[in-house]
Amino acid sequence: MHTLLLRTSFFTLLWWSVTEGAGGWAIGVPTILLALLASLWLQPQGRLSLRPAGMLRFAAFFLVQSLRAGLDVALRALRPRMRLAPALQEYRLQLPAGPARVFLADTMSLLPGTLSTELRDDCLCLHVLDAHLPVEADLRQVEVRVADLFGLTLRE
Repeated sequence: MHTLLLRTSFFTLLWWSVTEGAGGWAIGVPTILLALLASLWLQPQGRLSLRPAGMLRFAAFFLVQSLRAGLDVALRALRPRMRLAPALQEYRLQLPAGPARVFLADTMSLLPGTLSTELRDDCLCLHVLDAHLPVEADLRQVEVRVADLFGLTLRE
């Protein structure tokens, strides 16, 4: 019951923020219910445990990294000669298989300058804007934060 209430609250808050508080509840309520059903079907109750303290730490980390990376991309776009060295890079993941890996891949796609292109077995393939940047170190840092968020231990 706790999971149901938490998810319903989350989707309701998400709808409220998307509509900027204007409502639209005739569409919102069915949308929230469909999102709730989809989440229960895709991730049954009790199978995913996110740590509240880990959520706060991850949110702060993600905000700082997004601002830092966004500034880097903006500076590259404003310079007459952009420093670009696009490449595909593969990384061996230390996170155990499961939702945490998918979350990591999604997170890397949200950070400017990187795009997850494939997640298979123990490998994540990323498209990067500049192969000379320490993308692997950044990925490892995000992986540590995701492990903390999910309460997992990284493999060596």
